[in-house]
Amino acid sequence: HVQLVESGGGSVQAGGSVRLSCAASGYTFSRNCMGWFRQASGQEREGVAIINSAGRTDYRDSVKGRFTISKDNAKNTLSLQMSSLEPEDTAMYYCAVRFDSDCNLLPNTFNYFGQGTQVTVS
Repeated sequence: HVQLVESGGGSVQAGGSVRLSCAASGYTFSRNCMGWFRQASGQEREGVAIINSAGRTDYRDSVKGRFTISKDNAKNTLSLQMSSLEPEDTAMYYCAVRFDSDCNLLPNTFNYFGQGTQVTVS
């Protein structure tokens, strides 16, 4: 069965950096679109970054130039390097996978989400 396990969250000061990781199992990692999403308290889940099977990436405007999504197909690991963090980046961060041919930032198009890891920027 599909499993996605996030790690790397924590508390950081504004302007700092954090790297999130997501260990995936239960499916062919290299063939699918994967993404990072976040949900702040009292707000809806939103797309942060996606990467498709060919390595094409896309980001929400507010994180462009600050966040970088990457994947290691040999290790079945998805990563999100976050720099120049702002208090507005505070949220629970989730990795996710979808099993069709499309790849975009819409949360409701993804099939599985991990349990999340909290990032708090102060």
